[in-house]
Amino acid sequence: MPFVPHTSQDEKVMLDAIGIDSIEDLFDEIPADLLAGVLTSTPDAISEKALLRLMAERAQADQIGLSFLGAGAYEHHIPSAVWDLASRGEFMTAYTPYQAEASQGTLQLIYEFQTMMTRLTAMDVANASVYDGASALAEAVLMAVRANRKSKSKRVLMVANIHPAYRAVCENIVRNQQITIDILSWQENTGLVEQDQLDGFAGEDYAALVIAYPNFFGSLDDAAGLTDWAHENNQLVIGVINPMCLGILGAPGEWGKRGADIVVGETQPFGIPIASGGPYAGFMCCKKAIVRQMPGRIIGKTVDLEGKQGFALTLQAREQHIRRAKATSNICTNQGLLVTAASIYLSLMGDNGLTSIASQCHNNIVKLLAGIAAMDGVERKFSGPVFHEVVIQLPRPAKEVLSLMADQGVLGGYDMGNFDTSLADCMLTNTTETKTSEDIELFLVTLKQVLESLGC
Repeated sequence: MPFVPHTSQDEKVMLDAIGIDSIEDLFDEIPADLLAGVLTSTPDAISEKALLRLMAERAQADQIGLSFLGAGAYEHHIPSAVWDLASRGEFMTAYTPYQAEASQGTLQLIYEFQTMMTRLTAMDVANASVYDGASALAEAVLMAVRANRKSKSKRVLMVANIHPAYRAVCENIVRNQQITIDILSWQENTGLVEQDQLDGFAGEDYAALVIAYPNFFGSLDDAAGLTDWAHENNQLVIGVINPMCLGILGAPGEWGKRGADIVVGETQPFGIPIASGGPYAGFMCCKKAIVRQMPGRIIGKTVDLEGKQGFALTLQAREQHIRRAKATSNICTNQGLLVTAASIYLSLMGDNGLTSIASQCHNNIVKLLAGIAAMDGVERKFSGPVFHEVVIQLPRPAKEVLSLMADQGVLGGYDMGNFDTSLADCMLTNTTETKTSEDIELFLVTLKQVLESLGC
């Protein structure tokens, strides 16, 4: 349906019908001091040529140096076909698929996304996505408290080496439902949560254990062992994962003897640009036994009265359809456009493509660590396996080193002092398949030059 603006007469008819004089009267509850008022600083008109020049200059200001930043948002190669297709009007301007008879294309695409995510994670069910990975974790905690019938508490165990933004968002959301989150600290030498740290929690009543894989340090905890321990103690397991690592690592649905119960994460690595921080799209998967507690939309495949294949929304326990007190969540709109891009990306890559990309990511961090090992005063902070990200300990504060590296056009990583003050001399460095051997060498040379200039 084309968009047709309302005429002044159209507006007058509608205003008369509801008994008000102007559109502004619809917003009279907004305090006057919050209103923007009349625009007084609109610049003068310029020509198309001047406008294009201005925007080109502003775009140039957004250019960044060679980036080894990660910390939850990763620079992967995005095939041109992904956004050439996702930007088509059928996808770009499509809204949520309430009317199945008018939304078969969108519904089928989301169904394919769900199918690919369940295959990737080895889980039974996926929903149509949620706002982002952090809010997906919060929804998973709420879901676990509802679903775990063996738990009488509203308590959840969470590893401390999880992404700090995920933890903060989760705590902000679930605390309003009187859910308590207790934290499992990491071992100082490994950055991992070890089995002996769980002994003090054995037999305690917790609804779920939250595992990060990889964790915020880029390291890989013993997910299988943690999963088995949680199940032995009547807890559900929530896995927070970087889905790109599943190209070479075991799926959460296969952790331990029974696998994770709920899996969440961020689809950003799958064809979504870093884009100054978003928007992104979170995914949620779970076991079939607890699917009725999953929030948001699930798309199902069915047949009509004539036996033709079709797609429809199903299992919608949402506040718009039932009494609010019975709803599983207030999530309404899934991130459809980002899911479209992720679905196209996964379709293009396939199993072999994801394995290749994940392997390249890992091989590049191995190359970088080999160079680090040859440098005086620089070393890995934590031992143990990693995927494509690692914490590097420096002889000077990371903030100082990273600033000087940036002056030379290399973004060396994330200042871990922002995460924990005890890690102020550490940086979190990431490599993806976009980094060449020359890029890694430039990183090492730049880091060495900066440290020498600081007298290290």
